[in-house]
Amino acid sequence: MFNNSLSGSIPSELGNMESLSEISLYHNNLSGLIPTSFGDLRLLTLAHLYENQLSGPIPEEIGNLNSLVDLELSENQLNGSIPASLGNLSNLEILFLRDNRLSDSIPNEIGNLMKLIVLELDHNNLTGNLPQGICRGGSLEYFTANENQLTGPIPQGLKNCTSLKRVYLERNRLRGNISEDLGVYPNLTFIALSDNELYGEVSSNWGLCRSLQSLSIARNNLSGTIPAEIGNSRQIQRLDLSSNHLVGEIPKEIAMLISLLDLRLNGNQLSGSVPLELGLMSKLLYLDLSANQLSKSIPETIGNLSMSFYLNLSINQFSQRIPIQVGKLTKLVQLDLRHNMLSGEIPGEFQSLQSLETLNLSHNNLSGEIPASLEKLRGLHTVDISYNELQGPIPNCQAFLNASVQELGGNKGLCGNARGLPPCTPFSKKGHNNNKTFLVVMFSLLSVSCLLISSIALLFAFKRKKDTDEERQSNASDEIFFSVTPFNGRKLFEEIIRATKDFDAQYCIGKGGYGNVYKAELSSGDVVAVKKFHPLHTGEMADQRQFLNEVRALVETRHRNIVKFYGFCSSAGHSFLVYKYLERGSLASVLSKNEESKKLDWNKRVNIVKGVVNALSYLHHDCSPPIVHRDITSNNILLDLEYEAHLSDFGTAKLLNPESSNWSNIAGTYGYIAPELSYTMQVTEKCDVFSFGVLALELIVGAYPGEFLSNLSILTAESIPLNNVLDQILSPPSPEVVNKLVFILKLAVSCLNINPKSRPTMHTVSQLVFDHI
Repeated sequence: MFNNSLSGSIPSELGNMESLSEISLYHNNLSGLIPTSFGDLRLLTLAHLYENQLSGPIPEEIGNLNSLVDLELSENQLNGSIPASLGNLSNLEILFLRDNRLSDSIPNEIGNLMKLIVLELDHNNLTGNLPQGICRGGSLEYFTANENQLTGPIPQGLKNCTSLKRVYLERNRLRGNISEDLGVYPNLTFIALSDNELYGEVSSNWGLCRSLQSLSIARNNLSGTIPAEIGNSRQIQRLDLSSNHLVGEIPKEIAMLISLLDLRLNGNQLSGSVPLELGLMSKLLYLDLSANQLSKSIPETIGNLSMSFYLNLSINQFSQRIPIQVGKLTKLVQLDLRHNMLSGEIPGEFQSLQSLETLNLSHNNLSGEIPASLEKLRGLHTVDISYNELQGPIPNCQAFLNASVQELGGNKGLCGNARGLPPCTPFSKKGHNNNKTFLVVMFSLLSVSCLLISSIALLFAFKRKKDTDEERQSNASDEIFFSVTPFNGRKLFEEIIRATKDFDAQYCIGKGGYGNVYKAELSSGDVVAVKKFHPLHTGEMADQRQFLNEVRALVETRHRNIVKFYGFCSSAGHSFLVYKYLERGSLASVLSKNEESKKLDWNKRVNIVKGVVNALSYLHHDCSPPIVHRDITSNNILLDLEYEAHLSDFGTAKLLNPESSNWSNIAGTYGYIAPELSYTMQVTEKCDVFSFGVLALELIVGAYPGEFLSNLSILTAESIPLNNVLDQILSPPSPEVVNKLVFILKLAVSCLNINPKSRPTMHTVSQLVFDHI
């Protein structure tokens, strides 16, 4: 009876079924108390009551179930203490109590569970110390108690618990000397101790944990140096020692961590130079060394980190030039070099950073002109070059043109069409002292250039016509047409070529990294949107993968909140997808325009949330195999005339294979990507759940909610009261709508949980939305 829509309370008469061995009522809407009669089910080996709305205390009588092996009560509203009687369950191997409202201390009797393998107590209100005998049986493998109010030291029982594989204890108030309280764990793969009050040094014992993949001890009171022995953990993928009091140099042995994906050493007092060996870490995706005392030059070997999408070296004492090798980091999304002593010019090689969205070079000693080639950075959204010695015109691209006075100020002589800057003149660039000579030379060159360009244009016009005719003949047999509608595939192709005049720019309604979108009106009167991918060249497979991903996902999906798919064409000359045209465009576009945003009233925004929830629940739970979209953003939510939401852009979608671990390269839009993807590339539905949380918050705020996402570890619904975040462009909502928005706010925060296991599934979200809005 699991995974249904059962409601009401659990009948006490269940206790009369004395022969019952298993009970599974999870994923329902059950409420009320767990009946004390459960204690009469003496043969019960499995009890799954998780993901309901059960309340009240855990009955003491459950301690009578001596045969119980698996007890899972998580994701309810249970309160009160954990009953000491649970210590009588001598056969218990799995105990899930996470995501409830349990309080008081963890009973010492938990140490009597000699067969216990999994213990999950996270996300409650538990206080006091961890029980000393928590691993007395020597079989505990998975232990989570994060997000509580636990105090005191890490118990001796955990130091000697060599069976441990995964440990989550972050965000408590645990104290003690970490150098002495933890041991060597041969099977440990993941340990999270961040946001506590632990002190001591980073132990060399971590290098002896040969299975360790993730070590996180951020925001504690650690001191001393980083031991060279840390380099012995060759398989480690994430190392977070940020916001402590570590000193000394970064050991070159850290480069021995050849599997490392995520390295965070920011917010310490590390000094000296960055070791050249850091460039050997070719798999590194995320590097943050900010807010230290690192000095000398940024090593040229930084250019070998070809997979990195985040690089932060800010608030240090780096000097000399920015190495041109940074231009090799073509996957970079965010580059932060602010508050250093860097000098020289901005490298022209930055033009290769085509994935870059955020660039901060402020508070340095950079000089000269900004390379005009930065205009080619199509994805650049935010730029800050303030407080340098830059001069001359700013690049003619939106990131620079939309930059604020603060982001451009404090330079020598910048000019351009941005706020606070004077307009450029023909002599704004340095080095043009002789104006008369310059004009003569310039006009002479222009005359010659015009003649030359005219001649070349005529030659190319004839050649292009000939080549086009030949290409159409040679490619005719390679074209593949497919339609999922009554349209004939080839006829649809011909109609689109005619309606867009062979994809003339006047019909283009949107541009993206993989292609452009065109509006086409067919002879039947139907209006379609055509997503045309960039031409494929030999060896360039990214666009091809995007095209095939989107086709595969859309051919297999049918839902009112997913954009309607008409068909596709694939040929050497053209690769495009055909959708139903949605008149209002993207949600991002509507929110960015004051007048359009005003039309998007609170009821319409609530309805958009419901539409996106329905679409994601369908993809995750009604498709086989499940589909993870991986790029849920306001840009990919399209609105029709009635402001109904339609999920689009399945270019990065992934069909989950239940037979594999579903590892993948990072995909999606920076700012919406789930945080766990910075240190693991395992794709799950919970990645979409996080992105949905960002989107839901964005609808309430009316813009991307960056300031609320800056510290996810302390984000709660209480920390962002509704009145403080409501989009001020709209009138205040009615009391009825206020209740809905409060619920959406709480739901968004739960979806933004830094621990993916603690986020609700979209099925659960869908049920909650159905019940509340």
